[in-house]
Amino acid sequence: MKDNINSDKRVTLSELDLPGDLKDLTINQCSHLCKEIRDILISTVSRTGGHLASNLGVVELTMALHRNFDSPEDKIIWDVGHQSYTHKILTGRAERFSTLRQENGISGFPKPSESEHDSFISGHSSTSVSVACGIAEAMKLQGKDNYAVAVIGDGAMTGGMFYEAMNNCGRGGRNNLIVILNDNDMSISKSVGSLAGYLTSLRNTEKYVNTKRVIHKGLDKIPFVGTSIEKGIKDVKNTVKSNLLEKSTMFEDMGFTYLGPVNGHDLSELDEIMHVAKSYHKPVLIHVKTVKGKGYIPAEQNPGEYHGISKFDIATGNPEVSADNSYSTVFGRELVGLAEKDDRICAITAAMKYGTGLQYFYRAFPERFYDVGIAEQHAVTFAGGLASMGMIPVFAVYSTFLQRAYDQLVHDISIGGLHMVLGIDRAGVVGEDGETHQGLLDVPMLTTIPNTVIYSPSCYEELKMCMKKAVYANKGIAAVRYPRGAENASFNQSYLSTEYIFIRENHSDTLIITYGRLYDEAYKAQSILSADGIKCDILKLTKIYPLSHDLNEELCGYKRIVFFEESMGEGSISEKLGERLAECAYSGDYSRVTADSYVKQASVRSCLEALGLTCDKMSEYIRKRVMCNGEA
Repeated sequence: MKDNINSDKRVTLSELDLPGDLKDLTINQCSHLCKEIRDILISTVSRTGGHLASNLGVVELTMALHRNFDSPEDKIIWDVGHQSYTHKILTGRAERFSTLRQENGISGFPKPSESEHDSFISGHSSTSVSVACGIAEAMKLQGKDNYAVAVIGDGAMTGGMFYEAMNNCGRGGRNNLIVILNDNDMSISKSVGSLAGYLTSLRNTEKYVNTKRVIHKGLDKIPFVGTSIEKGIKDVKNTVKSNLLEKSTMFEDMGFTYLGPVNGHDLSELDEIMHVAKSYHKPVLIHVKTVKGKGYIPAEQNPGEYHGISKFDIATGNPEVSADNSYSTVFGRELVGLAEKDDRICAITAAMKYGTGLQYFYRAFPERFYDVGIAEQHAVTFAGGLASMGMIPVFAVYSTFLQRAYDQLVHDISIGGLHMVLGIDRAGVVGEDGETHQGLLDVPMLTTIPNTVIYSPSCYEELKMCMKKAVYANKGIAAVRYPRGAENASFNQSYLSTEYIFIRENHSDTLIITYGRLYDEAYKAQSILSADGIKCDILKLTKIYPLSHDLNEELCGYKRIVFFEESMGEGSISEKLGERLAECAYSGDYSRVTADSYVKQASVRSCLEALGLTCDKMSEYIRKRVMCNGEA
């Protein structure tokens, strides 16, 4: 490889010892590698699904990072971690990249257990500056001269944690903290609010920054007097800057040196600005302007649609599965129908308009639609303000992101008895996005909050029924949770309810309890067991919390009860039911099958199977319980 370095001879990723060799390549060689990386990204994500547009936008930026910093000694923290695909390719995982988001493969997010180059796990937004600040301070205390670099997208700037961190970190004195703002004018949905306008004003100063760079280079070439002239210019620089970069001082007021904007697809400019940033040895913010979806026309034209995408056809850009058939879109359309009859209903999203199906509400009622950006805490308390004035706020949010707003649900909604609706999307196992995105904690979290009702429908029609119940609840939090993707309902939909339903067989002493999409698995397991001569009844819960006390006497009549639940076991509905059965002096065999740890990336089906929550695993488990009692 050394023979090719600095020769401008074209090289490929497979020839390199990465990331170290990148420092010795020419800009032209690196540009060819960037094209190779984009081809890998498009080819891989077309087969595995994943986050495409954001990764296409940071190829050159990632290349520049590894040319100018020494990972893993220098720590690179990605925010949000879904834009780290190129980082993975350049840190020894190119050969395995085809396993992206697959079981036992490469994670779609930074994962320290996967590579020493992944400094910190990051699946949620707005955390990187806090992490990098902590790492930079630790390095200083340990006498290390390495750098901590936080790469944060402009959408993540709408999260309050970013400002908490910036306000603290910039005042922390001298350390090697560098924050790179990847500004692509997009979060997941288009960036909204005052911050988007602020960044636009900074982008408009790029002409000034480029002019300043040209002047400095020119003065450096003038013998003898060049340095003196440059020194004189510095006396008026602050005046010029205050006139032309008037609004860029927000970061400087926080204690950061602001550099940029710079073209995020120009390796020469990126190399130069990172070299300058390293020389300060104090907090620096580099403003980098990129194009989301760069290099793939469908993604450039529709970056929101290609943010997180299923498998797709490269030639046409068409996804393999139509998003029109999903719980999210059914939720969004039904909410429009309810809002047509009630002008108190408002819809709120945290930068996930398309992901949660709220684009329909936005089109129908833009004056009652609110995209607050990546700010789940604000979304909940904002909903509380709406509710206090008699409105009915509906906040549609992924289960994994709802975790960020626990305090607001308690303090700003529940204690005051205010009424809001939570549309909890991606509840339960989500599959390939892995540990940080599995929706297995919303039930244990919400059941700790008084004045809360939780519904978990098993099909689209039941979802619509539950939405009406939730919207018109008298007070408190009314949550409707539903899984990612389309319904799978082979069961008889003539029997639906917003409370609970028994599906009985004659003379059964075994009861299966479940809810949500697992009901379809239990329905199939019932048939499998019946063929083996094992009769089981099913109790399908729809309102899963609080549980009806009317069930107590009937449950105690079963010899054996098994609860299958797509949730963490601690704090789950099955745990609460076990406590109630104990209080009722239930003497039968009660057992439950739940998750007991974080679930790694794999297909949804594979995850459910590993948890024992498919029909085959359910029937196998019950068969063993029956045999343990000597009945078979």
